[in-house]
Amino acid sequence: MKYRKLPVVIEAREYLNDGSAYELLNWINQGQFKRGKDVPFATWTNGVFTIPTLEGDHVASIGDYIIEGVNGEFYPCKPDIFNKTYEPV
Repeated sequence: MKYRKLPVVIEAREYLNDGSAYELLNWINQGQFKRGKDVPFATWTNGVFTIPTLEGDHVASIGDYIIEGVNGEFYPCKPDIFNKTYEPV
């Protein structure tokens, strides 16, 4: 059987080398805080984001997209996959 992804609107931001990493980290961690006190915060060290997910820690590098999912979770996505999966609204 084949399936098609439901048309849901997500928020995503591209991690660019433009000095906005702190703002991006703040966006992720504010969202993580809203999810509850037991959700660990993301970190940014040596130009790499480490984002805790249900599947373990995921890493986002410059050029990757960081997505806020439908349940308020955050996860990184490589640009080639992101561009095949999402379009601007």
